[in-house]
Order: sequence, then structure tokens, then C-alpha cells
Amino acid sequence: MKPLSFIIITYNRPGDMLELLQNIATLDSAAELLEEIIIVNNASTDDYAQVKNFIQNNQQLPYRYFDAPENLGVAKGRNYAIKKGRAPIIIMLDDDAVLQNKDCLVNLVTEFDTQNTERPKAIVSFKVLYYDTLQMQQNALPHKRFNEYKDKSFFETYYYAGGAHAVKREVIENLGLYPEDFFYGMEEYDLSYRILETDYAIVYSDKIVMLHKESPQGRKPKEEKLRMMWVNKTKVAFRYLPLKYYYTTAWMWSFQYLRKIGFNIKGFLKGWKEIRAISKTAQRKPICDKTLAYLKMVKARLWY
Repeated sequence: MKPLSFIIITYNRPGDMLELLQNIATLDSAAELLEEIIIVNNASTDDYAQVKNFIQNNQQLPYRYFDAPENLGVAKGRNYAIKKGRAPIIIMLDDDAVLQNKDCLVNLVTEFDTQNTERPKAIVSFKVLYYDTLQMQQNALPHKRFNEYKDKSFFETYYYAGGAHAVKREVIENLGLYPEDFFYGMEEYDLSYRILETDYAIVYSDKIVMLHKESPQGRKPKEEKLRMMWVNKTKVAFRYLPLKYYYTTAWMWSFQYLRKIGFNIKGFLKGWKEIRAISKTAQRKPICDKTLAYLKMVKARLWY
């Protein structure tokens, strides 16, 4: 079996998707390393004829295209795609991206094989630059201390970039899939805490570089998506962290919601209603003292 599997969930970006597939075809040792390239159309209504034609005319690589039965969201969409593959290392990319360095696949296999951490590696998070400017994308660096970590070539961390990482399939099989009650946002933190609790490591490496087509000014957050991020991050804190972090996350993210969205009292009250229900619907599985100490060792931000 070849070691690598690409998973790309596509959302109304057929042009970007086509460029990414063309990009993958140019990578060093792609035919030797890739077991499958899985594309899931997450109920987009755009025309993907060009993408399908490219796949049909490029059978030298194992492209596999699936239409999801409905808009599954991020977590369920990833779970749907993961079940379609079998390679031991799963690469997950955003569909509005390409990989910059042609040796990235070779480097990724080497990174997983290199024993430079005490814990076995579960996830490698990639370096992400803006496609147009080649500046580092701050919110894609998997650490909140950006200025301290941005120039590091490699480090252990406590979460990862959801659209720019690779994960061992055995980790998913052992710990379970993404939480399907998270339609959008923060599912990476849920898996991260489960990974760290079982003595795996999450690492960052700049040997794999993704170019992201998002503007450096970012996208204006939609009210519903930001509210889901607020509620989901609070739910993760309730499930895994000491309760003081559940309370601080709920309050500080509520201020973030108001700051970015403005005076949306309806959405604000809806968010708090969902948060008040967390203690009744979510099961607590608090991490142990050893994992909490590890989080502090890697300088994790836990308050929000």
C-alpha cells in the first residue's frame, strides 16, 4: 500500500479545485506515494465538469470524486471522506490552495518517520502562506504566540490547521472521527485534546508549504459561522478542560462575537442558549493532569 491519501472537501470553487488537482500532479513522487486523491463535492451547485474531465483524462493518478448526499458541513464532510480511503497517512487540504514545494510529499513521509519527539507523531501541521503575497497566514500557524513561533522550522503544539495538515489513519481509527455535532468550526480542537490525552504529539513543520488563496485581510465572518465557533469552542472546553476554562471560553468568545458581528442581540442570545444546554447534552471527559502539564509545557492558550 502507498502511504499517502489526499482528502479535499470542495465548496463552490471548481476553478480552484481544478488548479489544486493540477498542482498535485506536479509533485515529486506523487505516483509512487499517493494511494488515493479523494475529492468530495459537499453539495455545491456549481459546475464541476472541468474537474471531472481532468480526472477522466489523468488516470495516472488515483483521483476519486464523490458527490456528498447533502451539505455535510466540515466535520461530517471530513468523516465521509475519511471512510472512503485506506492509506495510512491522510492529507487534508482546503480546496482554495496549492502546495508550494514540489518535494512536500517526500518531506511529509520523512517527517512522520523522523523520531525527534518523545511522543509518536499523530499530526503534522503545514506552513501556510498567502497565495498572492507569500506572507505567512497568522491564523493558520498552529500556535497563538505568533511572534514567538512564526520563525521556527519545527515545534510541538496543541492544535493544528484544519485545512493544512496530515494525520495518521490509525489515530483516527483508535480515537474516533470528528464530532458530528460540530457543523462548522473547532472540530480540530476536539480531536487535538483526544490525541494529546493518549500520548501522541501534534507537530508543525515548515517542510510542507501550502499557499492559501484567502486574502490577507481575511474573510468577513458570517454571523452564523462565528456563533458556531463560539459555541463549539466552549463545548470543547467543557468536554476536556478544567471547568474554569469552560467559563472563561464562553465569556471571552461572547465578547469576540459581539466585537466582530456588532450588536446582534438575537444571535448573542441564541449563542448563550446553546451554551447553557452544553452541560445537559455534552459528556465531560476531562484530560488528566499529565496532559494538562503537557499543554502548559507547549504554551497552549487555554483561557479562550
